Amino acid sequence: MGARSERNLIPVPELPAGRRIYAIGDVHGRADLLAQIHRRIEIDLDLHPVSDPLLVCLGDYVDRGADSAGVIDLLLKPAPGGIPRVALMGNHEALMLRFLTDESAAPVWFANGGDATLDSYGVDPMLSYDRARRELQRRLPRRHRELLESLPLSHEEGDYFFVHAGVRPGVELGLQRREDLLWIRGEFLHSEADHGKVVVHGHSISAEPELRANRIGIDTGAYASDRLTCLVLEGRRQTFFAT
Repeated sequence: MGARSERNLIPVPELPAGRRIYAIGDVHGRADLLAQIHRRIEIDLDLHPVSDPLLVCLGDYVDRGADSAGVIDLLLKPAPGGIPRVALMGNHEALMLRFLTDESAAPVWFANGGDATLDSYGVDPMLSYDRARRELQRRLPRRHRELLESLPLSHEEGDYFFVHAGVRPGVELGLQRREDLLWIRGEFLHSEADHGKVVVHGHSISAEPELRANRIGIDTGAYASDRLTCLVLEGRRQTFFAT
């Protein structure tokens, strides 16, 4: 996957002429890998200029990996090549935000890698839940919290629907529940239903990107595998590169 490799779906979804989208899967605290992907995007833009590029990040920037704070810092900086960026919310950002206002969220968040996020902000994860919450409230930069609170749940482009986890089959895209967009797995992953658009998602780890007639999954478990995947869409082309 080091070089671009192309595979087509049947029927082939399409973006408007001149539009190119770079979609990045789950980062989970791997600021080092996100920086590498950003450099690859800059190189790709230099080698293959396009009139209307866009970067879409599919959520789960925090937890598990060592540098969640560094990932948020990168998201606050200009996108590679200065192109527009849409950063979507993942279930891990939702858990982190809930913990900031509700101590009862701590056991679930910690069990899903929230302790690593605390550590990246200089908060001892061995503190009591209440003390850890108060310390994170104090140490979390205001710009970081504002970014987390502003993340949209989905984005549509051409024949594609971008979201963190997926969609509930049989429900119109505009009527999807927040919980499903952030958390759904089995019903979505095993469905062969036509969702109206091809769903580009993360959330569910696979060793390689998963291309199906109705979805493209690009969570390749970066925090453990060292492989952060970027999907490149342009016209009817679907290509990839990865760290």
